[in-house]
Amino acid sequence: MDEWEKKIFGLKNEDFTAFTATALEIFRFQYENNPIYRLYTDTLRIDPHSVRQIREIPFLPISFFKTHTVRTTDFTPETIFESSGTTGTRGSQHEVKDLSLYKKSFTAAFELFYGPIRDWCIIGLLPAYLERSNSSLVVMVDELIRMSRHPESGFYLYEHKTLYELLAKLEQRGQKTLLIGVTFALLDFAEKYTLSLRHTVVMETGGMKGRRKEITRAELHDFLKERLGLDVIHAEYGMTELLSQAYSNGNGLFTCPPWMKAVVRSEDDPLEIGEEGDGILNIIDLANIYSCSFLATEDIGRIHADGRFEVSGRVDNSDIRGCSLMVV
Repeated sequence: MDEWEKKIFGLKNEDFTAFTATALEIFRFQYENNPIYRLYTDTLRIDPHSVRQIREIPFLPISFFKTHTVRTTDFTPETIFESSGTTGTRGSQHEVKDLSLYKKSFTAAFELFYGPIRDWCIIGLLPAYLERSNSSLVVMVDELIRMSRHPESGFYLYEHKTLYELLAKLEQRGQKTLLIGVTFALLDFAEKYTLSLRHTVVMETGGMKGRRKEITRAELHDFLKERLGLDVIHAEYGMTELLSQAYSNGNGLFTCPPWMKAVVRSEDDPLEIGEEGDGILNIIDLANIYSCSFLATEDIGRIHADGRFEVSGRVDNSDIRGCSLMVV
């Protein structure tokens, strides 16, 4: 593990001073070694030497991953994660210098929230993602399946009957099971089958991808809870442009691992950053050492006083004002 990784993954939730110091150090490292981020910062007329607080750090619009190479230092990527773009548009491309850094991040975060991976049977219901290459979500779930070493861990496409029978069998054994699925696939499954799950965590990763009519997260969770006999539905917040994930164990409230933090920006002034309240989410992901750790997303949300956040929708790009988007 290199010095950056030791600093990042050694952070503790309660130590905001250490998080801030590490974030500022990474900001200056990325300003010096990431041409696009440096140009963006200079265009905003921000002097990196005058930045002393997290709210003063410039957050790169996430759309830059669709139009530019966002790379800190010069390297040949071990892999390139890609998102699916809408028809006629390019999706985001995230060049990953070292895949082991991503694996360290998602493994440490999962075990922080859910305990040892070896305790779980991991089942992935991710048809839309399995059908395309270079999905960061598939890489994560595939590695969790491998690390679980459970003989019945694995991916499922559309074999709903087989999945139903497996879940029923695992329940009878009292086996801790994680069913992680894309939204439309979980809905498809729950419309066909009912279960009473007591030893299974159902985790949705978002994403209708045009497959079904959009519904709110609350409506989704209520339906899944009713059909699958659950008190809560868990959720994962991640994206192609991030190497870390936040998790929710119910009510759509996400908690970040210690090396990740959500802040909120004003829709009217994208440079006005706050640590709580309503607005558009900015994400700090310190694991993004070799791309950009400071990203302005297009997710509308709320950050609570305890640092947890929720997502309520997406910004229409035509409504983004100020200097949150620019042409470089």
